[in-house]
Amino acid sequence: MHGWRSKIVFLLIVYCAGFMTGIYCLAPVPAENGDDVENNFIHSAIKSDEFAKSLNSGLHKCISFGKDAAERAGQYLKEKIHTYDSDS
Repeated sequence: MHGWRSKIVFLLIVYCAGFMTGIYCLAPVPAENGDDVENNFIHSAIKSDEFAKSLNSGLHKCISFGKDAAERAGQYLKEKIHTYDSDS
Protein backbone atom coordinates (compact mmCIF):
# COMPACT_ATOMS: atom_id res chain seq x y z
CA MET A 1 0.00 0.00 0.00
CA HIS A 2 1.70 3.09 -1.23
CA GLY A 3 -0.86 5.84 -1.53
CA TRP A 4 -2.95 7.57 1.07
CA ARG A 5 -6.14 6.43 -0.66
CA SER A 6 -5.30 2.77 -0.25
CA LYS A 7 -4.44 3.37 3.41
CA ILE A 8 -7.82 5.02 3.97
CA VAL A 9 -9.62 2.13 2.26
CA PHE A 10 -7.66 -0.39 4.33
CA LEU A 11 -8.46 1.46 7.59
CA LEU A 12 -12.12 1.68 6.59
CA ILE A 13 -12.25 -2.07 5.97
CA VAL A 14 -10.57 -2.81 9.32
CA TYR A 15 -12.89 -0.41 11.14
CA CYS A 16 -15.99 -1.95 9.54
CA ALA A 17 -14.79 -5.46 10.34
CA GLY A 18 -14.30 -4.52 13.99
CA PHE A 19 -17.68 -2.82 14.17
CA MET A 20 -19.41 -5.82 12.59
CA THR A 21 -17.62 -8.18 14.99
CA GLY A 22 -18.81 -6.12 17.94
CA ILE A 23 -22.40 -6.18 16.71
CA TYR A 24 -22.18 -9.94 16.12
CA CYS A 25 -20.92 -10.53 19.67
CA LEU A 26 -23.58 -8.33 21.24
CA ALA A 27 -26.53 -9.47 19.12
CA PRO A 28 -29.19 -11.54 20.84
CA VAL A 29 -29.05 -15.29 20.44
CA PRO A 30 -31.92 -16.85 18.43
CA ALA A 31 -34.82 -18.15 20.52
CA GLU A 32 -34.59 -21.74 21.68
CA ASN A 33 -37.55 -23.66 23.05
CA GLY A 34 -39.85 -20.62 22.90
CA ASP A 35 -37.71 -18.34 25.10
CA ASP A 36 -38.59 -14.68 24.95
CA VAL A 37 -36.33 -12.01 23.51
CA GLU A 38 -35.35 -10.59 26.91
CA ASN A 39 -33.88 -13.91 28.08
CA ASN A 40 -32.01 -14.26 24.80
CA PHE A 41 -30.45 -10.84 25.25
CA ILE A 42 -29.32 -11.76 28.77
CA HIS A 43 -27.91 -15.05 27.47
CA SER A 44 -26.06 -13.18 24.72
CA ALA A 45 -24.63 -10.71 27.24
CA ILE A 46 -23.45 -13.58 29.43
CA LYS A 47 -21.78 -15.26 26.46
CA SER A 48 -20.13 -11.96 25.54
CA ASP A 49 -18.91 -11.60 29.11
CA GLU A 50 -17.46 -15.12 29.05
CA PHE A 51 -15.75 -14.36 25.75
CA ALA A 52 -14.28 -11.15 27.16
CA LYS A 53 -12.98 -12.98 30.23
CA SER A 54 -11.36 -15.74 28.16
CA LEU A 55 -9.86 -13.18 25.79
CA ASN A 56 -8.50 -11.20 28.74
CA SER A 57 -7.00 -14.35 30.23
CA GLY A 58 -5.40 -15.29 26.91
CA LEU A 59 -3.94 -11.82 26.45
CA HIS A 60 -2.45 -11.89 29.96
CA LYS A 61 -0.88 -15.29 29.24
CA CYS A 62 0.53 -13.96 25.97
CA ILE A 63 1.96 -10.88 27.68
CA SER A 64 3.56 -12.94 30.46
CA PHE A 65 5.05 -15.30 27.86
CA GLY A 66 6.45 -12.31 25.97
CA LYS A 67 7.97 -10.86 29.14
CA ASP A 68 9.54 -14.20 30.01
CA ALA A 69 10.95 -14.58 26.49
CA ALA A 70 12.33 -11.02 26.58
CA GLU A 71 14.02 -11.67 29.93
CA ARG A 72 15.60 -14.90 28.65
CA ALA A 73 16.74 -13.19 25.44
CA GLY A 74 18.22 -10.32 27.45
CA GLN A 75 20.07 -12.72 29.73
CA TYR A 76 21.39 -14.66 26.73
CA LEU A 77 22.62 -11.47 25.06
CA LYS A 78 24.31 -10.30 28.27
CA GLU A 79 26.12 -13.64 28.50
CA LYS A 80 27.23 -13.43 24.85
CA ILE A 81 28.43 -9.84 25.27
CA HIS A 82 30.27 -10.79 28.47
CA THR A 83 32.02 -13.76 26.76
CA TYR A 84 32.88 -11.54 23.77
CA ASP A 85 34.37 -8.86 26.04
CA SER A 86 36.36 -11.41 28.04
CA ASP A 87 37.82 -12.95 24.85
CA SER A 88 39.13 -9.57 23.65
